[in-house]
Amino acid sequence: MDHDQTKPAEPSPASWTTALETMQRLTRAVEALQQHIAPRPLDSLALEPVASNAYAWQPDTQSLAPISKVARIPLRLLVGIDATLDQLSENTRRFAQGLPANNVLLWGARGTGKSSSVKAVHRDIMDDTPDLMLVELQREDLPSLPLLLAGLARLPQRFILFCDDLSFEHEEVTYKALKAVLDGGLAGRPDNVVFYATSNRRHLMSRSMIENEARAGIHPREAEEEKVSLSDRFGLWLGFHRCDQTTYLAMIQRYADYFELAADFETMRPAALEWATTRGARSGRVAWQFIQDWAGKEGKKTVVK
Repeated sequence: MDHDQTKPAEPSPASWTTALETMQRLTRAVEALQQHIAPRPLDSLALEPVASNAYAWQPDTQSLAPISKVARIPLRLLVGIDATLDQLSENTRRFAQGLPANNVLLWGARGTGKSSSVKAVHRDIMDDTPDLMLVELQREDLPSLPLLLAGLARLPQRFILFCDDLSFEHEEVTYKALKAVLDGGLAGRPDNVVFYATSNRRHLMSRSMIENEARAGIHPREAEEEKVSLSDRFGLWLGFHRCDQTTYLAMIQRYADYFELAADFETMRPAALEWATTRGARSGRVAWQFIQDWAGKEGKKTVVK
């Protein structure tokens, strides 16, 4: 029994042309998307002159935005942390002079002067080494850190990368990229870059997070070491703790003298103690907030010189 065997119609030249044009458009679209997503090398990263020598990293535009006025207080106004400031200053000065220096983790209670110390030390050393730059990096921008380092490595200045309030929560994996950049990557950290971070946590992660990982892992000890090893990448640990009443009052008096407040210190003393009691803590931040309140009542501006 015969059956009609119909041959498939051969595509016409017009249909081939249409298909080719469609593939070319798709190829161009994919290339454009890849250029948009893939990080571009920072060959053109440059610094704009700025009096404070401070910048903020902008990963969206892959640029450094100058900060004309940094919110900081003079080094001499930081009371009760002299030994800590000496260590931070020594490490920073060595780095500014091109000598070996460590990444620094400043950890401890809130409001105890961690970020203020970094900014004050930078300002103090900058007078002798104007090429020492402070670059602020947000925690959520850590994935772009390798890109930033590649750009900074091409510049002649020296850079303190500063990440304030750095910590990690459960299931975050950003810390792994940070570990590689700090000490463990093949390329390593550029010679002209050092990393300073502040945190309320000594190991940058909550104790419960570390313990949960240890219980869930096949080898609990290895899981715990994986988490704790991040803070080990910081060669210098500086602890900041709540101050006692004497130190707290010394902070108040130092601020009052600096801003030339009219009130006698003995008049301010009971109010300062009550202020700390209502906030449940004594710290440099609490002392600063009290001075702002008192100066406002006197009608006096607290201008940092």
